[in-house]
Amino acid sequence: MAKGYWVSCYRTISDPEKLAAYNKLAGPAVQAGGGRMLARGDRVVAHESGVAERTILIEFDSFEQAVAAHKSAAYQEALAALADGVERDFRIIEGLD
Repeated sequence: MAKGYWVSCYRTISDPEKLAAYNKLAGPAVQAGGGRMLARGDRVVAHESGVAERTILIEFDSFEQAVAAHKSAAYQEALAALADGVERDFRIIEGLD
Protein backbone atom coordinates (compact mmCIF):
# COMPACT_ATOMS: atom_id res chain seq x y z
CA MET A 1 0.00 0.00 0.00
CA ALA A 2 1.37 3.41 -0.96
CA LYS A 3 2.04 5.93 1.78
CA GLY A 4 0.33 9.29 2.00
CA TYR A 5 2.02 12.64 2.51
CA TRP A 6 0.99 16.10 3.59
CA VAL A 7 3.03 18.77 1.84
CA SER A 8 2.53 22.29 3.10
CA CYS A 9 4.39 25.27 1.66
CA TYR A 10 3.82 28.57 3.39
CA ARG A 11 3.73 31.61 1.11
CA THR A 12 3.35 34.16 3.89
CA ILE A 13 2.96 34.18 7.66
CA SER A 14 0.90 37.23 8.60
CA ASP A 15 0.05 36.28 12.19
CA PRO A 16 2.75 34.33 14.09
CA GLU A 17 0.44 34.02 17.13
CA LYS A 18 -2.20 32.18 15.09
CA LEU A 19 0.52 29.96 13.65
CA ALA A 20 1.75 29.17 17.18
CA ALA A 21 -1.82 28.29 18.28
CA TYR A 22 -2.19 26.06 15.22
CA ASN A 23 1.13 24.32 15.88
CA LYS A 24 0.13 23.58 19.47
CA LEU A 25 -3.03 21.81 18.28
CA ALA A 26 -1.85 20.39 14.95
CA GLY A 27 1.10 18.39 16.30
CA PRO A 28 -0.98 16.17 18.59
CA ALA A 29 -3.74 15.90 15.94
CA VAL A 30 -1.27 14.72 13.31
CA GLN A 31 0.31 12.20 15.68
CA ALA A 32 -3.14 10.89 16.70
CA GLY A 33 -3.91 10.44 13.01
CA GLY A 34 -0.76 8.38 12.49
CA GLY A 35 1.37 11.11 10.92
CA ARG A 36 5.14 11.39 11.26
CA MET A 37 6.93 14.67 10.63
CA LEU A 38 9.72 14.10 8.12
CA ALA A 39 10.77 17.69 7.52
CA ARG A 40 9.96 21.13 8.86
CA GLY A 41 12.16 23.78 7.52
CA ASP A 42 12.46 27.50 7.37
CA ARG A 43 15.68 26.95 5.41
CA VAL A 44 14.38 26.46 1.88
CA VAL A 45 15.90 26.99 -1.55
CA ALA A 46 13.03 27.68 -3.96
CA HIS A 47 13.12 27.32 -7.73
CA GLU A 48 10.74 28.24 -10.57
CA SER A 49 7.65 29.89 -9.00
CA GLY A 50 8.43 28.62 -5.49
CA VAL A 51 8.67 30.82 -2.43
CA ALA A 52 11.53 30.30 0.02
CA GLU A 53 9.32 30.05 3.10
CA ARG A 54 8.51 27.38 5.70
CA THR A 55 7.83 23.93 4.24
CA ILE A 56 6.40 20.90 6.08
CA LEU A 57 6.42 17.22 5.02
CA ILE A 58 4.42 14.65 7.00
CA GLU A 59 4.20 10.92 6.21
CA PHE A 60 1.26 8.58 6.85
CA ASP A 61 1.08 4.80 6.35
CA SER A 62 -1.48 5.28 3.56
CA PHE A 63 -3.08 7.97 1.42
CA GLU A 64 -6.45 7.19 3.03
CA GLN A 65 -4.97 7.68 6.50
CA ALA A 66 -3.58 11.07 5.42
CA VAL A 67 -6.98 12.19 4.13
CA ALA A 68 -8.74 10.95 7.27
CA ALA A 69 -6.29 12.77 9.54
CA HIS A 70 -7.00 16.02 7.71
CA LYS A 71 -10.76 15.50 8.17
CA SER A 72 -10.43 14.67 11.89
CA ALA A 73 -12.11 16.90 14.44
CA ALA A 74 -8.78 17.53 16.17
CA TYR A 75 -7.10 18.77 13.00
CA GLN A 76 -10.13 20.85 12.01
CA GLU A 77 -9.83 22.57 15.40
CA ALA A 78 -6.19 23.36 14.60
CA LEU A 79 -7.21 24.82 11.23
CA ALA A 80 -9.81 27.01 12.94
CA ALA A 81 -7.07 28.39 15.22
CA LEU A 82 -4.89 29.12 12.19
CA ALA A 83 -7.71 30.86 10.31
CA ASP A 84 -6.21 33.64 8.18
CA GLY A 85 -2.86 33.69 9.95
CA VAL A 86 -0.98 32.28 6.96
CA GLU A 87 -1.26 31.79 3.24
CA ARG A 88 -0.08 28.32 2.26
CA ASP A 89 -0.26 25.68 -0.42
CA PHE A 90 -1.41 22.46 1.27
CA ARG A 91 -1.62 19.13 -0.57
CA ILE A 92 -2.18 15.50 0.27
CA ILE A 93 -0.34 13.25 -2.16
CA GLU A 94 -0.01 9.50 -2.63
CA GLY A 95 3.45 7.97 -2.50
CA LEU A 96 4.87 5.62 -5.11
CA ASP A 97 4.90 2.50 -2.85
